[in-house]
Amino acid sequence: MSYRVPTKAILSPVQLQAFQSSSTHGEILSYIEQLNQSVIGAKLTDECKESNNVKALVEALDSVEKIAIETPAVENKASRFGNPAFRDFYDKVAEAAPQIHAHIPGLPAGVIDEVSTYFKEAWGNRTRIDYGSGMELNFLCWLMCMERLGVVSSDDHKALVLRVFWRYIQVMRRIQSTYWLEPAGSHGVWGLDDYHFLPFLFGSAQLRGHRYIRPKSIHDNDILEQYSKDYMYLACIQFINSIKTASLRWHSPMLDDISIVKTWDKLNSGMIKMYQAEVLGKLPVIQHFLFGSIISLPKDFPVGPSSPMDENDPHAGHNHGAGINTWADCCGIPVPSVFGAKVAGDAGLSGSGIRPIPFD
Repeated sequence: MSYRVPTKAILSPVQLQAFQSSSTHGEILSYIEQLNQSVIGAKLTDECKESNNVKALVEALDSVEKIAIETPAVENKASRFGNPAFRDFYDKVAEAAPQIHAHIPGLPAGVIDEVSTYFKEAWGNRTRIDYGSGMELNFLCWLMCMERLGVVSSDDHKALVLRVFWRYIQVMRRIQSTYWLEPAGSHGVWGLDDYHFLPFLFGSAQLRGHRYIRPKSIHDNDILEQYSKDYMYLACIQFINSIKTASLRWHSPMLDDISIVKTWDKLNSGMIKMYQAEVLGKLPVIQHFLFGSIISLPKDFPVGPSSPMDENDPHAGHNHGAGINTWADCCGIPVPSVFGAKVAGDAGLSGSGIRPIPFD
């Protein structure tokens, strides 16, 4: 098989529509559903079979955290926006990525450049110093590549969520707080908190069928304190509460709205529908999606203008044409990092702007 570095291809509504009806789109959604199914009722603290290759993926994430620790933020107190030291961190990860992947057993010769692209793009945007659900999607694609290449298998799905994906979230929290990453786009991340979507999706699966914790329990601090170590949904709510001082209703209206759903089963199925609509179905997110040889461009895909991976211009490769999306919808008027806002003493005064999606 001939491997190649992934590139962008979706720059118009016509191309987005072609992607949505493609087998590639279906395979991504199916993979999310398989991972989701694997952790129904499972706790983060449960015993979980971890293959040597799963442990190698966790070690790859540990390597990224080590780079972050060794690359401190620079003095930037005058700004509440992204810290420029993030670019040094990003460059170090990009440089280290081939060696990091060389320690993952079972990767075929010649594939490292391709999978490394998804890996380095999963940590944020170098130019804009921001992070959103599109970068989170890159990490999911990295996991998909590992499975398609035989590094991991369906037997590893539970560990991929509870060990690998959750480790990724933990490392991302360090990166977000160290470099004050800005939410991507004027609508936050087209996600559920300032940065993420998938931990809420997988987290709601963990809680399906729970005997007494209900979606409304996110408003109970005692439950959050006792069970956040077990369930990523509750851990994410607790994290939000730790950095934002206003009520959930004010700064995270979607999370507040869906807390009235009666069961985790219904909430979890609604999350999958919402991800399909608000992440996989939004041009401002999917125009950054990368196609290579492992996750490939659909056949007969509508041809559009090329888009280089190296974006010296923060808006390079973006389609800002009339009737498609405006600059603010796509790249956003820069939104201060919540970590910067917290330091400034006014955390919690910005919302995600996500419009409600019915959970029916």
